[in-house]
Amino acid sequence: MEAQDAVEAFPSRVKRRKTADTDTNSPGLDTEEPILTEDNMATVLEKLITPISRDGSEASRNKVTVVGVGQVGMACAVSILLRELTDEMALVDVLEDKLKGEMMDLLHGSLFLKTPKILADKDYAITANSRVVVVTAGARQQEGESRLNLVQRNVNIFKFIIPQIVKYSPNCTLIVVSNPVDILTYVTWKMSGFPKNRVIGSGCNLDSARFRYLMAEKLGLHPSSCHGWVLGEHGDSSVPVWSGVNVAGVGLQKLSPDIGTAQDKENWKDVHKTVVDSAYEVIRLKGYTNWAIGLSVAELTESIVKNLKRIHPVSTMVKGMYGIEDEVFLSLPCVLSADGLTDVINQTLKDDEVAQLRKSAETLWKIQRELKDL
Repeated sequence: MEAQDAVEAFPSRVKRRKTADTDTNSPGLDTEEPILTEDNMATVLEKLITPISRDGSEASRNKVTVVGVGQVGMACAVSILLRELTDEMALVDVLEDKLKGEMMDLLHGSLFLKTPKILADKDYAITANSRVVVVTAGARQQEGESRLNLVQRNVNIFKFIIPQIVKYSPNCTLIVVSNPVDILTYVTWKMSGFPKNRVIGSGCNLDSARFRYLMAEKLGLHPSSCHGWVLGEHGDSSVPVWSGVNVAGVGLQKLSPDIGTAQDKENWKDVHKTVVDSAYEVIRLKGYTNWAIGLSVAELTESIVKNLKRIHPVSTMVKGMYGIEDEVFLSLPCVLSADGLTDVINQTLKDDEVAQLRKSAETLWKIQRELKDL
């Protein structure tokens, strides 16, 4: 280090000089006058910290963006933050005051989080270089509104959102949460121009979690020990795969061939009925659902950013699978990794289960082919 550089980097302490006292009552005494130096002009920060190396480049490695700061968006954001999955989070919404308030509320809890950087703005520039973008924004269904009309309104919203995401994060993986999720995942795929491995719908990941919870309640076990898949369309027409339901490898259908059917004396089919009805019940009780879907999305995000290669029932493009001929998105068991959705498990399904999948695909395609401006 050059001498002058050393002086600038490590300024000296306040220097003082002796001068003759001009007070006639104290002749001949010397006093000290402070000399103005860089040190006593420095800020507290400059006095506290000596910089060693700081080149200004602090690129995020696991940046996650959440679009939409409603109840679902914030549940996703908080769940991701608490799992310590990201070193930078960006929140985007059109409601400026809500956005600012949510960011302030999170930042006030920074002491309890390990994400050093949380940003919020209406401008999508703050989302630049995101690894994962979670889309929760969208219109809510109005009383008496047709499903097609709701989807078309969301298409119009996505026409602004998706190009902005693509512009600033062309290499990200998109997780679509907005409902109807399967159709809007298709819309996102078409609008983004991304390969299908980087456009994922949250799909039946939550439906399957609800199914396993209810199954566990019925058996007196923990949900992690109860295995079962709900596939197809997220919501009312989802397909419970009774042929694969098991505990510790023991197939319940082998113990009770009628399980899940109308002939089942134990009424296991009510488990799936409750899965379908549970969202409506939560909405009736509290006005919306948010925490379970937030936790579900955090798990999907974890599989991607940590390259875990875990299998999740999420919405993917299923054309060519199980005899489905149209470009629709339905939930199947999919492998999630750093490259997004890399593989689909060829699950052995019974004829009636395949028929239900095809029926869902036909229903979705009838709506999708009527959509405009894609």
